[in-house]
Amino acid sequence: MKVKQTPIAAAVSLSLLGAAFAVQAQEAPASTQLEQVVVTGIRASLQSAAVIKKNASAVVDAVSAEDVGKLPDSDVGQALGRIPGVSVGRAFGQGASVSIRGSDPQMTYTTLNGQTVASTGWYDQMDIDRSFNYSLLPAEMIGGMEVYKSSQANLTEGGIGGTVIVKTRKPLDLDPNTVFLSTHYSHSSISEPEKEVSGLYSWRTADRRFGALVAAGISKGNYIRNGVESDSRWNSDVAPTAFIQERKRTSLNVALQARPVEGLELGLNVLKMKLDANSSNTSDYLMHDPNCDQRNTAVESIFNPNGMCLHSTTTAANPLQNRFFQVWARGASMDSNSVVADAHYKLDNAKFDVVLGDTSAKGGTSITTNYQTNSWSNVFNRPNWQGTIDATGHEIEINPTSNQSWGLSALPTQLAARSWATSSGPNKDKEKFGQFDATFNLDWGVISAFKTGVRLADHTFEKRSFRPIWSVGLIQDGDGINALTNTNTLFSGSVNVASWSVPRPDISAMLNNTSKSIGSWVEDRSGYGELNEKNRSAYGMFEFDTEGVRGNFGLRYISTKVTSTGYKFDGTTPADAYSGNQNWAKTTASTDSTYNDVLPSLNIAFDLRKDLVLRATASQAITRPNFANMFGVTVSGYNDDRPNNETWTVGNVGLKPMKSSQADLSLEYYYGKGNLLSATYFLKDISNFVVANVLQNQKVGLVDPLTKVDNWTVQSFQNAGGGTIRGLELQVNHGFSNGFGVSGNYTFTEGKAPGSSFLDGLNLFTQASKHNVNLVGYYENETYFGRLAYNWRSKYMIREGAFWYGNRMHASFGTLDASFGWNINKWLKLSLDAVNLTKQDDIQYGAAAASNTAIKDPLRAGFPAWSFKGETTYKLGLTAKF
Repeated sequence: MKVKQTPIAAAVSLSLLGAAFAVQAQEAPASTQLEQVVVTGIRASLQSAAVIKKNASAVVDAVSAEDVGKLPDSDVGQALGRIPGVSVGRAFGQGASVSIRGSDPQMTYTTLNGQTVASTGWYDQMDIDRSFNYSLLPAEMIGGMEVYKSSQANLTEGGIGGTVIVKTRKPLDLDPNTVFLSTHYSHSSISEPEKEVSGLYSWRTADRRFGALVAAGISKGNYIRNGVESDSRWNSDVAPTAFIQERKRTSLNVALQARPVEGLELGLNVLKMKLDANSSNTSDYLMHDPNCDQRNTAVESIFNPNGMCLHSTTTAANPLQNRFFQVWARGASMDSNSVVADAHYKLDNAKFDVVLGDTSAKGGTSITTNYQTNSWSNVFNRPNWQGTIDATGHEIEINPTSNQSWGLSALPTQLAARSWATSSGPNKDKEKFGQFDATFNLDWGVISAFKTGVRLADHTFEKRSFRPIWSVGLIQDGDGINALTNTNTLFSGSVNVASWSVPRPDISAMLNNTSKSIGSWVEDRSGYGELNEKNRSAYGMFEFDTEGVRGNFGLRYISTKVTSTGYKFDGTTPADAYSGNQNWAKTTASTDSTYNDVLPSLNIAFDLRKDLVLRATASQAITRPNFANMFGVTVSGYNDDRPNNETWTVGNVGLKPMKSSQADLSLEYYYGKGNLLSATYFLKDISNFVVANVLQNQKVGLVDPLTKVDNWTVQSFQNAGGGTIRGLELQVNHGFSNGFGVSGNYTFTEGKAPGSSFLDGLNLFTQASKHNVNLVGYYENETYFGRLAYNWRSKYMIREGAFWYGNRMHASFGTLDASFGWNINKWLKLSLDAVNLTKQDDIQYGAAAASNTAIKDPLRAGFPAWSFKGETTYKLGLTAKF
C-alpha cells in the first residue's frame, strides 16, 4: 500500500469528529434520541461491548454477537481485529493468530469460557508455540469475546499481551425452543466456492430449572493461494507457486444447565471442533542466474557466490539452463475437544464455584510427500522461459513475453514419490484442570468482597515424527523409489501460478499413491519430544467500591514443574530401518525443572461523572516459554536435498517464563447508548526473553548422508535480555439518531525486543505493527442494514523457525470489507458479505542485515521473499431464527 499516513490521519480525524458528535449528543434531549434510535443487530452489539468496557474494573474490550449465530464478522480472528490494540495474523486466508498491543501472538492467552482450550497446528513447517489457532473456531458458535488487556489476580496466568475469553452460549440465557438455522455460499476471485451450514436449538423449562442447547456447523471448500516464493538455494531461483487446501471444518457444541435447588447451578459444556486441511504446494521454478543483469553483491553465500540476482531478461535465443517442477502434498488436520463441568452455589453472603475440565487436541501431518521433475534429467519439457524477473523491490515481478502455460505432456509419463521427503508428523496437546473459587461479600468500609481460589492443571504436549519403510521390492535410489506411477493419475485439471497455468495435483491421489508403497512406519527418534507441565496457582483478591471509586487488588501465586522427555543420543545404538536413528538410543530420558512466582495486580476505576471514567492499572504477568524451545533435541535438514542446512537444536527445559511489569492509564467518556470516546496509554517492561545461541560447523556425532560429513549448525536457548512496549489507543463509537453510525480506533505501538532473541538480529516484536487503524461506518433500520469496514496495519515481522520459511517482514496491509442485509421478516434474514474488496496483495520481504549468514539469502537485505495475490471473497447467506 503506497499511502502511509492517510489511515492514521483518518483515524485521528474520526476521533475529533466523534468528539463533536459527543457534544451534540449531550446537548440533544435524551428522550428524543431514544425515540428515534432503532436498536437492532449492529448497534446492539456495540452497546453491549460498551457496557462491558465501562463496568469492568480492568482494561477490557469486547466483541458481542449481534444475534444468535451472528458475530460482527464471519471470521473470528477478523472480528477480534476490530478491537483497539488487537492485530490479527492472516495465515492461508484466515485470521489465525492474535497479537495484542504489539506483543508476540504466543503472549496472547486464549481461553474457552475462562479455561484453557487445547490447540495444535495442521502444518509441519511451523514452530510449536502456545498461541491458539483461530482457524478452528466457527463464528456461528460464539456468543461473544472479551479481551483483558490488563491483568487481575483471578485471571489464569499465561498472557503478557492479554487474555482472550471466548464465550459460548448457555440455554438458560435464551428463550425456550430457540431455533437458528444458517446457510452460506462463498465465491472468491481466486479460491473455489465454499458452502456452510449451521444450526442451533435451545430448550429450557418455563421455570428456568433446566435447559439444553445443541449447535453444529459444517463448511467445505477449496482455498487457493497463488504468488511467488523465492528460494535462492540453487541458482537464484524464484518459484511461481499455487497452494491448494481442501478445507472441511466441522463443529459441535452441547451445553446443559440445571438449577435443581435455590442457589445451586450445574453445567456441562462439550465443544468439538475439527479442520481437515489436506493441501498441496505446486512450484514451477525459474532459475534466472545465468541471465542475471543486476545483482545485490552484498549478499554472497555458497548458494549465491556472485550475489543475489535482482533482475534478469531471458529470450528464446538465450533460454534458462535449468527448469524444475515440484509438488508437496500433505495429509493434514487439527481438532480440539473440550469437556467442562461446572457447579456454582450461592449463599446470602458468599458464592462457591467449581470447574473440572479436560481439553485435548490432535494435529500435524499424517503424511507428507513430494513429486518432482527437472530438465537436467531430460524429462521435463516446459516452454523455455521468455521474459523479465524483477526482484529490485519488495515484490518479485514476473513478466513473461510468451505463453508459459503447459500441461501433462511436459512431464515424464511416470513419477515416483521422493523417499527423503516422505514423513509423518503428528502432534498432541492436552490438559486436565480443576479450579475452585470462593467469593465472600464483605462490609469492611470500602472493601466490598474478597475472592480466592486455586487452580490445578496437568498439561502435556507431544510431538512425533515417523519415516517410511517402503514395501518389499521397492528400491530406493538417490532421487526416489522405483514405484513409478502414471503421471496422469496424479494430476487433474490445471491451476494458475503467477500468470500461467500448470497441471493441478490431485491431492488424494498423491497421498494414496505414496501410502500404498509404504509397508510400515518407523519412528524418527530425533523428532520425538514430550513436555509435561504441572501448574499450580492460588490467588487472593479484594474488591473495593465506594462513591466514585471501584476496582480490585490482589496477588496470584504460580508454581510449575516441567518435565521434558526425549530419546537419548548416546552413540551406542546403530541405525535401524531409518538411518537418521544412528546413535539414538531406543530408551527415553527425562529432565525436570521448576519455577514459581508471585504476580501482583491493581485495577482502579474512578467514576469522575456518571459518563466519565478514569482508569489506572498496574500488574505483573507471565508467558511461559515456547514448547519448541524446551524439547530435548530437534533435528532438521538431515538427508534432504539441500546441503549445508543441517540444524541441531538443543532445547532447554530450564527456561523461565517471560515476565512483564505493566501499567495502563485511560480516560473513557460514555454518552447515549453505546457511544464512547476513549484514550489509553499502556506500558510493558518485559524480561526473561529467550535468546538463541547459534554455533556453526559443529560436530554432534551424526553424519549426514547427503554431505557425508558431521557438520551442523547447533542452536541452544537461554533467558537473557529484556524489552519494552508502550503505546496509545484511541477509540470512538457514535450512533446517530437516523440509523447511521460510525466506529473507529487507532493504536500506536512502539516496541523494542532484544535482537539477540531472533536469528534475524532485529529488535522487533513478532507480528507487531507500529500503527493499527479500524474505521467502520454502518446503517441499519428494522428492514435493512449495511456496514463498510476498513482495517489497516503497518509493516510487521513474521517469524517461523522452520527451514523453508524463517524470518521476514510483511508489508503494510489493509482490507476494505462490506456487509449488507435484508430482514425479510422477523424470522428470515438475507446477507451479503464482501472481504478485501481492494484485493490487497500479501507481500513479504527480507529484513535482516546482508551480513547475517544465519538465515536464508532471500531473507536478507530487503530481498523480496514471497508475495501472494490478494483475493476478494463474497459470501451470500440466509439465516432463520424462531
